[in-house]
Amino acid sequence: MFDALKRRLSRHLLRDPEYAFLFEPPPDEAVSIDCETTGLNVRKDDIVTVAAIKIRGNRILTSETFEAAVKPEAALSPDAIKVHKLREQDIAGGRPMAEVLPELLRFIGSRPLVGFYLEFDVAMLNKHVRRMIGIDLPNPQIEVSGVYYDLKYRGAQPGTRIDLSFVGLMKDLDLPILTQHDAAADALMTAMMHVTLMDRRARGARIPRERAKAIVQYGGG
Repeated sequence: MFDALKRRLSRHLLRDPEYAFLFEPPPDEAVSIDCETTGLNVRKDDIVTVAAIKIRGNRILTSETFEAAVKPEAALSPDAIKVHKLREQDIAGGRPMAEVLPELLRFIGSRPLVGFYLEFDVAMLNKHVRRMIGIDLPNPQIEVSGVYYDLKYRGAQPGTRIDLSFVGLMKDLDLPILTQHDAAADALMTAMMHVTLMDRRARGARIPRERAKAIVQYGGG
């Protein structure tokens, strides 16, 4: 009920009617999305690359992808450069987000968004979406680590070791690890996780976890 009311309010507040398509019934598809940024501060940092790939059922549509380099409104931090290896000269040819965003929104449409740490990527995008059309992205969101947690750790005993790292999920799902911290590769790997997890969920198959080791106490005689 709350989500429905929120969508109705967003539709009412939409500043540009050209983007009413964001509220249309989505096709039977989702979009895996990933952003690389100048840093991890949503308020101060900005996007340098963004990539998205469509997913239809259990198929990743590699022929239907979106990728763009963005000229950020913030300087690259040294820590960010260490992570994604993008330097100022590497993104000098990027386009302003004002040019990239309309193309990205038309690519996404009303499809649900799939991501890893998706909340961060969406927050970075929403800074620009809000400025352009007056609202946040209304798309449903699917966090792959949340689905993974539900299939593996739901009901786990207290003290169970939980690994929700990107590499940990890829290895546990027996998926090939591509170049990390590259927006296009990360979007593709996230799409692979999504398809694998949705298949398991549809079959009612949980992800096995290691049995907790029993703690044996020996009393003195």
